Amino acid sequence: MNWGTGIVLFFVVFVSFLFTMVGICMKQDDLHLVTNNYYEEEIKYQEQIEKASNAAMLDHEVMAFDVGEKKIMVHLEKGAKGTLWLFRPSDARLDQKVPLLFDTGKEQSVSLRELKSGYWKVKLAWEKDGVAFYEEKKITL
Repeated sequence: MNWGTGIVLFFVVFVSFLFTMVGICMKQDDLHLVTNNYYEEEIKYQEQIEKASNAAMLDHEVMAFDVGEKKIMVHLEKGAKGTLWLFRPSDARLDQKVPLLFDTGKEQSVSLRELKSGYWKVKLAWEKDGVAFYEEKKITL
């Protein structure tokens, strides 16, 4: 085999490898965006920072994770309303949204036993007396 044949053979193998990789990438159907409205969410990010700083100024812990019981306890005052998001970064199909309404002012708990084990982000957004708050916890089930 001479140099010319070796170079042509190398380029043929290399191009075949590239087309194979492109074909594999094109067939993937389980790609998940963090959010479908990425740009709108980015614009609202400053509001999110203000909500998180409001929550940081509170004198009590709002959200706690009980590892043994596999549940999230939310402690809010009477009249507060909010939403708890269970966010799975690796698979958006497992995400859940739980509305919360505190009529009595007691704690509410959300069971996480039915969730798939692994890494989760638990996001809590709530409002009390016209002031918005936000807190996030990273947990592993």
